[in-house]
Amino acid sequence: MAIYLLVAADFTTRGGMDRANYWMADYLARRGHEVHLVGHGAADTLRQYAGVHWHPVRRPGGHDALGWMALNRIGKRWARRLSARGGRVIVNGGNCCWADVNWVHYVHAAYASPIAGSSARRLWQHWKQAKAQRDEARALARARLVVANSEATRALLHSRLGIPETRLHRVYYGCEAEFRPASAQERASARQELGWNEHRAKLLFVGALGDRRKGFDTLFGAWQRLRQGVGWEVDLVVVGRGSELASWQRRARAAGMGNSCEFLGYREDIPRLLAASDGLVAPTRYEAYGLGVQEALACGRPAIVSAGAGVSERVPASLRALLLNDPESVDELVERLEWWQRHQVEIKAALQVASEAIRSRSWDTMAEEIAALMDEARQ
Repeated sequence: MAIYLLVAADFTTRGGMDRANYWMADYLARRGHEVHLVGHGAADTLRQYAGVHWHPVRRPGGHDALGWMALNRIGKRWARRLSARGGRVIVNGGNCCWADVNWVHYVHAAYASPIAGSSARRLWQHWKQAKAQRDEARALARARLVVANSEATRALLHSRLGIPETRLHRVYYGCEAEFRPASAQERASARQELGWNEHRAKLLFVGALGDRRKGFDTLFGAWQRLRQGVGWEVDLVVVGRGSELASWQRRARAAGMGNSCEFLGYREDIPRLLAASDGLVAPTRYEAYGLGVQEALACGRPAIVSAGAGVSERVPASLRALLLNDPESVDELVERLEWWQRHQVEIKAALQVASEAIRSRSWDTMAEEIAALMDEARQ
């Protein structure tokens, strides 16, 4: 039995990086290892394992940034204790400065959200960005092994932060079995439960609306233009919450988009929404990976996604026409959406291959690869 410490914000099945950390911990626990978790939250399904030891860290006011220093401090405290016993330590980016394994889900040096709002808000955002980038550079410089979630992330870590390629390895995320193509009956049932018109196409946008990183502003502009044309009989379904949600809802109403743009807020029934939908749109400005796009592909749903997103590496050549080169360009996104509308038959055939490839890679496969890299690094 080996000893492992994982330091992360959360170990749950909700957000993308939280889910990856959850399944890594779950894999180690199921194999009978002694697993220590330092973070703000952990699912009960993990904490019920006899070998899992949970070390909670407060998240003051629900703000991650206010818990950063405590996460680093408590993470290092347990890292010292467990390393003395021969344990291995896995941290994420700059959340804990420890010289062992650093599993990178997001590169702060790659993207900085525009700073806006009141003077106090601008100062707060500036402090968060600067601290995140400093912590990230310091922690990654010390790491013995760096695991990236995509080739794009791997390249950024080398070019922006100078991490030697000999210490860098790419391991793609896994996929849950629940993300699979729905039968015609399952699709009809999901649409009925959601109250969606059986004959009206629906495209999803899934992402936080707290800033512009996910590119909803580009999608909103493209949707306005498409509605002005002829033959665009498609509705947009927006899944996500954030500080700009109410503002986008007001803008949609003011633009007369009430009937073609539905805001659902935060949802946990993503498999059902994908089963009922006709695809996903993700014009993100920066995405280290993009688990939502992977899930859409696994469900046999097309995804229009930025070519710079890590997950675009998993898109087969037959669907490359759906990749968006410039997430700032409303014109290009309109072209991609119109191409999607015109090529349904070809897209459907290509999606079968893409879905099988995505679903063949489980979370256990991902965890096994990371564990193997850790064993190699120890030798």
